Amino acid sequence: EVRRAAADAAPAPTPLVFASPHSGRLYRDDMMAAAALDALAIRRSEDAFVDELISSGPAQGAALICANLARAYIDVNREAFELDQAMFADELPDFARARTARVAAGVGAIARVVSEGQEIYARKLTFAEARRRIEQVHAPYHAALARLLGEAHAAHGYAILIDWHSMPAAAARIGGREGACDMVLGDRFGASCAALVTQAVERELEAFGYRVARNAPYAGGYTTEHYGRPARRTHALQIEINRALYLNEMSLQPTAGFAALKANLEALIATLARADWSGLR
Repeated sequence: EVRRAAADAAPAPTPLVFASPHSGRLYRDDMMAAAALDALAIRRSEDAFVDELISSGPAQGAALICANLARAYIDVNREAFELDQAMFADELPDFARARTARVAAGVGAIARVVSEGQEIYARKLTFAEARRRIEQVHAPYHAALARLLGEAHAAHGYAILIDWHSMPAAAARIGGREGACDMVLGDRFGASCAALVTQAVERELEAFGYRVARNAPYAGGYTTEHYGRPARRTHALQIEINRALYLNEMSLQPTAGFAALKANLEALIATLARADWSGLR
């Protein structure tokens, strides 16, 4: 799903493009028929409600793309054919036999496990099933995202992609300056965006009192790595939000903290939309 600014606005009123690749909550019947887990157990791998937290983006001039299909069905923040041979009944083609750390952890383009390490599927999948998910969901998502970035770049001479995520509270205890962190900014250790972008976001978040870490435990996924090309004036930053700020991780219901977090993120988005990014040219 792609959301833009008001219809009477310019095609790209700001250079900002927001993405929420992991907040999708639709599970197709073909997946659930093969699953060993119930829907709630699988849903705990979602970045629940992140799309709602940043929903003010289009009104402020930032294009927004959200994956509607769940990340467990097909993860658009992975390389398309980042697949685990052990999950498949038939032999994968050589180009799809990924040996990445993500595949080893069970979270390739088609996840083997949910966040607690539980196996998702009761049977082996086929490569035809994987290819269908990639062609119907992964490819259109990235075609749309690339188009939005191209429009922003054409209008402004540069584009800024912010890839929004949430992280389990347990993961947030790694990499914080003192104890758990509230937000993790991933810029691939400076490779995916100019320092100006990371510093601006960090400054605003810390002004709200959030504890911000950089690149640990998350330095940025496929989207950040693939699109972040500062030398070509396309900048990509990943933001991870501690779910403890807004979510009951067991019931997947928003907590009382949701409204305050959303208000702060709306203020952050407004600041980013008004900022002078001309130094990125």
